[in-house]
Amino acid sequence: MRRNSDLRHNFMEQKPGFAPKLAWQARTLQEHQAWRGRFARRLRWLVGRQPTAVPLRVDWADKQETEVFTRYKVYIRSEEDYWVPAYFFVPRNQRGSAPAIVCLHGHSGIYPYIREGDEHQREMCRELELDFAPFLAEHGYVTIAPIQRGWDETARSVDRSESGCQRMVLNSFLSGMTPIGLRCWDASRLVDFLHTQKSVDSTRIGVAGLSGGGMVALFWAALERRVRIAMVAGYYCTFKDSIYSIHHCLCNCVPHMLEWGEMRDIAALIAPRSLLIISGKKDPIFPIKATRQAYSELEEVYGLLGARQNLEKDFFDGPHAWSNRKTLAFLGNHFSMPRDCPKASSQRPKCRD
Repeated sequence: MRRNSDLRHNFMEQKPGFAPKLAWQARTLQEHQAWRGRFARRLRWLVGRQPTAVPLRVDWADKQETEVFTRYKVYIRSEEDYWVPAYFFVPRNQRGSAPAIVCLHGHSGIYPYIREGDEHQREMCRELELDFAPFLAEHGYVTIAPIQRGWDETARSVDRSESGCQRMVLNSFLSGMTPIGLRCWDASRLVDFLHTQKSVDSTRIGVAGLSGGGMVALFWAALERRVRIAMVAGYYCTFKDSIYSIHHCLCNCVPHMLEWGEMRDIAALIAPRSLLIISGKKDPIFPIKATRQAYSELEEVYGLLGARQNLEKDFFDGPHAWSNRKTLAFLGNHFSMPRDCPKASSQRPKCRD
């Protein structure tokens, strides 16, 4: 017997043996519905205890005008003692209501996603197309981009020796919660807010997220039925080949997740709603080979539900980044274009100084 004391080797040797207990294996619509009920309940349990609901309150903190949209800084009450900071983009000269997209940032924080920050952040914005919240607003969609828990001003009181995510993981796990569960809770509070806005068509609300934002977008769309469309970028893959095998932030961890299901199974809860998977072929932390396999497995789910046309992909020749190659066409096909949307320039605006 070969002696091994290498912990990583031990975990990697176990990897091929994973067999999630609630992996999707349906062959009929009845089997799918039965599986769906069981897995949805299990996923809600996995993401942990949720906060206590409180009445919706909103603090309108700031307002900025551009030629195409108005951007508001708002704080939306999520818990008794926690308010979600968010940037709310409303197209100018809009008549009637339009679809709304909740836009979720990744581990670079909010600023490159709203065309702000220092030179490094602005360069990231340009190179990785992170500014999908203002970009979609320029094309007639109402968008809201929250600062997710653990980043920017939500982590001001955190010790400089640790990240906001690290403190959030420790505190949430000790409290029977998870970072993903709390971020999903906040996103649902944003939908509560969107339902109060005349500019928003509450029957057409979607989500877009990249990296850590893609993580929340996948889980949240699976759990929140009010989300009608999802665009998940730089995340959809397999847990085995990405989160389990490659270094990632601790906030990606959902205890017991692989015991019960894979990413394909989470995405299967979104079906038959419209879903666009965006992945760079050169993404080093979500390998495209595993993404292709997970996508192929998800096609089986949509095919069984007679909704194959609602699942789309953009596997672009690029890194861990967003891509707008198919976003507008996808939204146009599945949401229809916003009514009375302003004309937007086809040229990408520059990230703000």
